[in-house]
Amino acid sequence: MLWGLIAATFLLVNVYRLSTAVIADALMGALGTTGAQLGTLHAVFFFVYAVMQIPTGVLVDRVGPRLTAAAGAAVMNVGAIWFALASTYGPAMGARLLIGLGGSVIFVSMLRFSANWFRPEEFGTMNGLSFAVGGVGGILATTPFALLVGAAGWRTSFLGLAVVGLGLSVATLLFVRDSPERAGFPSIEGIQERPRITLEEARTFVAAVLRDPWTWVVSVLLFVTGGINLTLFGLWGIPYVVQLYDTSVTVASTVTLLGGVGIVVGPPVIGRLSDRIGHRTELVVAGTVVYTATLAVIALLGTPPLFVVGIAFFVAGALLGAFVLTYPMIKRRHEDRASGISLGTINGASFFGAAAFPTLMGVVLDTYWTGEIAGGVRVYTVTGYRIAFAIAAAASLATVGCALWLHRHAPERV
Repeated sequence: MLWGLIAATFLLVNVYRLSTAVIADALMGALGTTGAQLGTLHAVFFFVYAVMQIPTGVLVDRVGPRLTAAAGAAVMNVGAIWFALASTYGPAMGARLLIGLGGSVIFVSMLRFSANWFRPEEFGTMNGLSFAVGGVGGILATTPFALLVGAAGWRTSFLGLAVVGLGLSVATLLFVRDSPERAGFPSIEGIQERPRITLEEARTFVAAVLRDPWTWVVSVLLFVTGGINLTLFGLWGIPYVVQLYDTSVTVASTVTLLGGVGIVVGPPVIGRLSDRIGHRTELVVAGTVVYTATLAVIALLGTPPLFVVGIAFFVAGALLGAFVLTYPMIKRRHEDRASGISLGTINGASFFGAAAFPTLMGVVLDTYWTGEIAGGVRVYTVTGYRIAFAIAAAASLATVGCALWLHRHAPERV
């Protein structure tokens, strides 16, 4: 139940960070942005999110997940109120940055809570469930959010979500406890609460994590896969379907919703499978190969049948379950007391990718834009979208190399 409070806040983080796709046209019209500017507005959330991951790891290891998550939720939802009231591009950028700043601490807080409250052999499963919560948030950010926006408008929708989020912040502060002992329960199977780290220990742990070559290989893998998925499901996936298939935003959001369904299904299933068989790297290798092939199909065909696009989005989302198996790998390579730092470091890589790919894709789309405008919004070409997907597929080839390196250098059972 306590995990569920932090998880509910993380669900809201995912609604905020992926909702840009649903309101992309409305934002471009209201703020008068180009594709590159919209990509930057979307990406600033992920940039600050990424920069904050190592500091977040230090925070949760020093002050605990309860205070970190409660403060983050408060900041995030104040930013959402500001975003709802913004009328020009500059304030909207500042508000989006504040949303990212607050949201950046929630996921690592949830993982650190899981490390304190669950046995080591259960962590892969809890890791998968945590990512599945993100998938539920991704689902809510598509068709349900589109319907809400259609009924109430995007500004009122953001204000309503912010009120809910502030309530979750207060509930987290009042009810969540950092460990079983702090909640008045006996320790789990004799595992005592880990003492919090000092600043000197934090510096030592950060240095050890950054010296580890596994950190960098995993970071490249997550930079690409996390960056591409968050770009597809959070920004350009809906405009791609709307503009090339001549559908409504609601219909297009239903197609991208399948990516969220994949995220809900894939991580817990693959995480549970990995815990049961005791192997991880084989699943990571297979996942990167299939992921690359999936992106290549859209790049080659441009406008495959819409059901193929839906399947591709589902597969891309589900394969997140293979990629996040790297989290327990990295956690096991470092001291338990540094789990927040080690997990936060690699988690940041996904969001550096999510900060880079939206703007890159926006630049490509602007480059091949023919000048067509509909309803005050730029209409992009098939060629532009094909090249954008081709860049994503080419980048994902690097993840295959990373996965093979991990498999070759892994212990017999990792």
